[in-house]
Amino acid sequence: MNQDAKESHSENPFESFGKLFAKAESSGMQDPNAVTLSTVDESGIPWARIVLMKSFDHHGFVFYTNLESRKGRQIADEPRVCLSFFWRRLQAQAIISGTAQKVSDEEADAYFATRPRTSQLGAWASDQSRPLSGRGRLMADVARLEARYFGRAVPRPPHWSGFRVVPNYFEIWSGGAFRLHDRTVYHRQADSTWSQEMLYP
Repeated sequence: MNQDAKESHSENPFESFGKLFAKAESSGMQDPNAVTLSTVDESGIPWARIVLMKSFDHHGFVFYTNLESRKGRQIADEPRVCLSFFWRRLQAQAIISGTAQKVSDEEADAYFATRPRTSQLGAWASDQSRPLSGRGRLMADVARLEARYFGRAVPRPPHWSGFRVVPNYFEIWSGGAFRLHDRTVYHRQADSTWSQEMLYP
């Protein structure tokens, strides 16, 4: 059992996740906030991709995207999603399922203002998930936007914002020798408290 990740879990799943995430951040691994986001399309076919979690607290887990992207459109149609973190160095993972809700305009504006300027321009230039005739077209659009906003702040595009995944289920997994893993799950109850149990590996 990986003792760096294995420890008694709190009754609050956000606290258990926070302790594990802090270890991932301090381990020196690249992008410990990288997480697989799973959605389903209108036919019920699952899709998964890596996004970066930008913040979390006891309300949920926040990431940002183009609302007109494939994932943005899928979330608009079916907001029930799943997040899967995997930290190989810790032999640990966390699975979180819940409902994605748009963050406030104020929260999205505040985060957008912290992004590198070229990333801000890219948010305007990219018709994310739609066909692109060639990379030259994308770079030309970025250059055009750079000229438009020369000498002034780049505003947040109306089609770009964030989602907060509000959990109803957590699973904290720590790897064990001979596949005798540690699996602790939490279920949100009707009164917003959490039940806790262990699962066989």
